[in-house]
Amino acid sequence: MPRVSFAPPSLCLTFLPLLERLLPSLPPTVRDVDVPPLFREQFILSGYRPVDLSWRCYVLSLFQIHNETLSVWSHLLAAVYVLVRFLMFAVQQGGGILGVGLQGPEGQGFSVDVSSLPLVLYVFSAVTYLSCSAAVHLLHSEQTHHSLFFLEHVGVAVYQYGCALALCLYSSDTGWTQSMLGQIFLPVVAVVVWLSCIICCYADLHFHRPYLWHRRICQVVPMGVAYLLVISPVTHRLASHNWTNTSTLPLHFLQVALFLLSAVFFSCPVPECFSPGRYDIIGHSRQLFHILLSICTLVQQEALFEDFLWRRQALVREFGEERLLLACASFLGLTLCCVMTALVMKRRTHVQLLQEGR
Repeated sequence: MPRVSFAPPSLCLTFLPLLERLLPSLPPTVRDVDVPPLFREQFILSGYRPVDLSWRCYVLSLFQIHNETLSVWSHLLAAVYVLVRFLMFAVQQGGGILGVGLQGPEGQGFSVDVSSLPLVLYVFSAVTYLSCSAAVHLLHSEQTHHSLFFLEHVGVAVYQYGCALALCLYSSDTGWTQSMLGQIFLPVVAVVVWLSCIICCYADLHFHRPYLWHRRICQVVPMGVAYLLVISPVTHRLASHNWTNTSTLPLHFLQVALFLLSAVFFSCPVPECFSPGRYDIIGHSRQLFHILLSICTLVQQEALFEDFLWRRQALVREFGEERLLLACASFLGLTLCCVMTALVMKRRTHVQLLQEGR
């Protein structure tokens, strides 16, 4: 009777060491006392990843259970959904809303659909901020702490201006557009959003844990002011129109309500403050903030899709093609300013760490 060998093939033995090097085993999570104060969150006692891991370990921790898992996955899945939903919407509308379309009976040459460019930039800004946030909480190492948070602030600023651009052009009514605020809206938003990015980066650079109330104020106040300004076209419609006449206003109201609720969890360590250690893995305020913010973005996207279909035909006639192109160009200018701000802050961080001998 022939023998049956259960030994692994020599090819497997050759590739196993390589696979172990490429996919290192992940160390177990540790308690708050085992990580530097830089990584500790108030009332979160366990579920921390050890510091000084390789970048591969941090990437693979996407599939590990720790106190950042839900925060990362909520924004990662939301970013994928935003992009896929937009592509499906573009296909449903014949593919002509991607900003660029074929021109001529034989499909030769390209033409720019100016009316859809703000929607494309909005989707880009949403995917950018969700991806940046997911990267910050996934790759949060001691060496890249400040750089990643600067990147997150850039993503938030880009998203805020992307929202302002889309809401101003698609979701505003005639009364708001002709008002003083409507006439200077985009330049004012650009300045406020940029200042918000600068202040948040400054707070991360100069306030260290345990964080004082100064840092929280430096984050909440600028972002709150920027949000109230960005959402003003919608709040004007909510206050002056009958909600039963359109399906978008309930969506806009839901988006505002979700954002305000997420702001509560961002500002207050609830519910973990009532039972430290109980909500370390599931249910603490940072997770609730990220989940609510992700849902908020998805709701806003659906509302903007409907507003886009409502305003698309008359958009170029009301605003003019040159003004729309200038507005879209301002998005790129704001993005460049925020990126340069983050790079300057990163350089200052490097100088500060050298002075501290770290």
